[in-house]
Amino acid sequence: MRTYKIIFTVLQSIILLTGLARAEEKAEVSSPRHGVFASDKGQVVKYDEAGNVLLKFRTGSVHRIQQLQNGNVLCQSGWKKLIEVNPEGKTVWSYDAQNSNGNKGKKLEVHAFQRLENGNTMVVENGIGRIIEINKAGQIQHELKYQVKQFNAHRDVRQGHKLKNGNYLLCHEGEGRVTEYSPTGKIIWDYQVSLFGKPRKGGHGPEGWGNQVFNAIRLPDGNTLIATGSGHSVIEVTPKKEIVWHLKQKDISGVTLAWVTSLELLPNGNIIIGNCHAGPDNPQLIEVTKDKKLVWSFKDFKNLGNKTAASATIGVKGEVIR
Repeated sequence: MRTYKIIFTVLQSIILLTGLARAEEKAEVSSPRHGVFASDKGQVVKYDEAGNVLLKFRTGSVHRIQQLQNGNVLCQSGWKKLIEVNPEGKTVWSYDAQNSNGNKGKKLEVHAFQRLENGNTMVVENGIGRIIEINKAGQIQHELKYQVKQFNAHRDVRQGHKLKNGNYLLCHEGEGRVTEYSPTGKIIWDYQVSLFGKPRKGGHGPEGWGNQVFNAIRLPDGNTLIATGSGHSVIEVTPKKEIVWHLKQKDISGVTLAWVTSLELLPNGNIIIGNCHAGPDNPQLIEVTKDKKLVWSFKDFKNLGNKTAASATIGVKGEVIR
């Protein structure tokens, strides 16, 4: 009888510890509003709307997570390799940019990429100076050159998107510039992110200052929404380069923006913003209205940390522009 009691007590302890472990894994969400993919600490984590962890899989550093129509996700595994991962966390496709298409031995990083509607994958090769579209076998189907003053494998381009009009919208982080290229590489439009009269200041956190632009998405009305990176803000600019909306570092009560990264325009007009390097007192993701009201926040400094640059909401009904 004593043996049974001991076994029962041990089982109770295991159940209690398991419950505590699961509780510790849970993200802090202001309300059960969105599922989330996010990456930090060498892993991608999937959460449900309540912040519960559903899946983890190992990666290297990640700057983008793209959800695919087949239920898989496309992301980086370090700065030189892309992987497609299925819902069970298994890698089903990969592309080694460093050792493919003439890049072996060259200084290269990949931060911007996109699975296209035709099944090909756009890859922006930092340090090489080109945008390529590859098929599933990794063969180049189209390529063009982008323009920077001096190649830098880490800072040439942070995020980039192929637009519905067939052009490419790139964020040249090192030059603080957002540029739209035609399929032949001609510059169609560009925008120099302002320092707004402030001197540059080093640091990735709220104390720094710069225009190291991270992300930009083209809106349905033709305007461009820009995450200014080290500028701690999001701006909306017209084709004529006029700022018509500006979310600044301290505009949201209780939130301090640091390195602003991911952007999503939801069907309701709200914006999901990635807030990287802001420290554990701040959420890593927020949803705000155009009148600058906070409607949702997400924070997890257990599975993630202070370098959560890549994220994507899950299960939003309607078209999300990312």
